[in-house]
Amino acid sequence: MPVRAHLPGYRWLQIFRDAAIRTGVYCGAALSLVFFVWLVVANHLPALEPFALARNLIAALLLGFLAFVPVFRFFRLPGSLVVSSLVSWAIFAFCYRIFCLFYSGLTEWHGAFQLFMYGFVVYMIVATLCWIVSIIWRAHSHHISHSNHHVS
Repeated sequence: MPVRAHLPGYRWLQIFRDAAIRTGVYCGAALSLVFFVWLVVANHLPALEPFALARNLIAALLLGFLAFVPVFRFFRLPGSLVVSSLVSWAIFAFCYRIFCLFYSGLTEWHGAFQLFMYGFVVYMIVATLCWIVSIIWRAHSHHISHSNHHVS
């Protein structure tokens, strides 16, 4: 009979069993890492200044892709989409606040709460649209499967 010994603090790790939270944590960490690298390259590597437009475009596209990973992952599960996206965006906004301590120009652009609210609104709109599409999809598939129409 095997005995399972759980390490101290094991209960804290049970939150990561949920795929939505796990995806949100990974996406939030990835968003923060990409933004940090973008800040470092933009502010501490003046030799790359001629490539500023390309650098900014690549970083913005990468951030946009990473921000929509929860949408791609949980398109048909709007509840999980909301949880995952808000966890990822909260982590990103928290890291943004920490970056604001070192880069004062960020607070002049947007505050951390402002950034969080922008993401919150966008994710709520996307989650609502996904919810509506999933309802239409289910109603359409239910109608087709229970149709009494016969092809003549």
